[in-house]
Amino acid sequence: MSRAEPAAASTAQSPQASGGIRVPIAAPSMPRASDIAPYLDRIDQSGWYSNFGPLVSEFEARLESRFPAGTRVITTVNGTLGLTLALEALSLPPGSLCALPSWTFVATAHAVRMARLVPWFVDVDPAEGELTPDLLRKRLAMAPGKVTAAIPVAVMGRPLDLAAWRGFQDDTGVRVVVDAAAGFDATRSAPVPVMVSLHATKALGIGEGAFIATEDHELSQRLRAMTNFGFLGDRISRHVATNAKLSEYAAAVGLAALDLWGVHARSIWPPPAASEWRWLTKTESGSRAAGASTGFPAPVSSVFPWVCRTPSKPTCAPRGSIPDDGGAKADTWPRPSWIAPGRTRG
Repeated sequence: MSRAEPAAASTAQSPQASGGIRVPIAAPSMPRASDIAPYLDRIDQSGWYSNFGPLVSEFEARLESRFPAGTRVITTVNGTLGLTLALEALSLPPGSLCALPSWTFVATAHAVRMARLVPWFVDVDPAEGELTPDLLRKRLAMAPGKVTAAIPVAVMGRPLDLAAWRGFQDDTGVRVVVDAAAGFDATRSAPVPVMVSLHATKALGIGEGAFIATEDHELSQRLRAMTNFGFLGDRISRHVATNAKLSEYAAAVGLAALDLWGVHARSIWPPPAASEWRWLTKTESGSRAAGASTGFPAPVSSVFPWVCRTPSKPTCAPRGSIPDDGGAKADTWPRPSWIAPGRTRG
């Protein structure tokens, strides 16, 4: 799930000769300069460029409005650092294990290492393509050490069963932080902390950026301080921290992107000319549902489509690809994280 390295922009085309459907895969769609200009004028007028200015506050408030009341949103400069800080804010024992799926972008493992934890890679469920609470619960006894954290990954932005992951955390004591980098529109609750990327290749892109949503107000305050040298409304450094706060300019792009979200979402998913394609979605409760064969499916999980052919037996197309019967393919995670040269396995 790209946070520091954009995936190669690609499109996939229906194999039918006429009226083919082109589906964008990791293709950036950013607000135009004219869309951002009114917000830049506001920056000029206020003279406030960073340090939680009015645009960042407005951007976070608009993001929070997409979640249940009481949810807090903390923006960060990118998803990898956001995930790292979310783990560090939990004050877990250095050197303990953090479970994560083998099938994920390498940034997930980098975040674990930067948080001074050791990645413990667990195979995903072969049917779902993701790490599930039941699967990890069964594997905990096989862990080579103390597991203190887990990072389930919302594959291609598909919603996870966050309530089940909260139950897993409550039952096992293993702290859960979700990597939903590509899951902007599909992430609508945060019973456990959830990181959503705002990279240019994601559904809602601002260039570089991310946010963490959480219902834990104490954790949100700690995260806020950790993005700002440990400061929390004063000049007292309370925690080991960094500078990961979003600038007013990044927030200007984000606000313009939110203004255009409805139009942009529909441009990602053009209505098919016929019932040849059905869009596979998945609800937060975990059930699968095929979107209507025409019109706009909801939610828009990601710019990475999961596609099923109908009326033949549905075949899901993983790794941001379209089936190889004439369509183009773009691999988003080209090799397993645990064999990456960065030695993220620990």
